[in-house]
Amino acid sequence: MAKPVKIDTEFITLGQFLKLADVIQSGGMAKWFLSEYEIFVNNEPENRRGKKLRDGDVLYIPDFGTYIVKN
Repeated sequence: MAKPVKIDTEFITLGQFLKLADVIQSGGMAKWFLSEYEIFVNNEPENRRGKKLRDGDVLYIPDFGTYIVKN
């Protein structure tokens, strides 16, 4: 079951999302996290911290879980 993460804007970047979902403690950790861990957005591998995530996008991070963006 995907954990919903609520956003108040039209989109959120992957780096901001990781912080909002409490996967990382600070935005500065995003670049390091993306180089160390696999992240899948809608079943596609993704490593750009500026990737725009919108309502309904599903993120899967092995060992962390599955998240869904909710607007």
